[in-house]
Amino acid sequence: MSEVNKGGRPFKFTDPEKLDIQIEDFFKWCNENNKIPTVTGLAVHLDTDRLTLLHYENSLDNTAYDKLDYDVKVRLINSIKRAKQRVESEYEQALFNKNSAVGAIFTLKNNYKWVDKQEVEQTNKTIEVTLED
Repeated sequence: MSEVNKGGRPFKFTDPEKLDIQIEDFFKWCNENNKIPTVTGLAVHLDTDRLTLLHYENSLDNTAYDKLDYDVKVRLINSIKRAKQRVESEYEQALFNKNSAVGAIFTLKNNYKWVDKQEVEQTNKTIEVTLED
């Protein structure tokens, strides 16, 4: 069931159901082994590399996927996007350390458009100096 792209390399993922099972296995393994899921970890678990995984996520209009049905392409891409979103969620949870507000500040600034405001008050004063001989 392997398709071949223009470069002759077989596609790693062609079956959305099988991909979903492999992704679930990865998250289950992370949970059972007290590991934080990462995109690179997911790629290793799927026997590929991070860049290939990212490439597949953005391949809807890629002609290399032309031999796959459109709905299969969409399901594959959505599976990878959902997996990456789950990894991102884990990172967000890890930001919140009970002893520090740094993680909360980081996510508020980067995801919710919060900003640090610094108010500077500037006053111009005129000082007269008289010099006498």
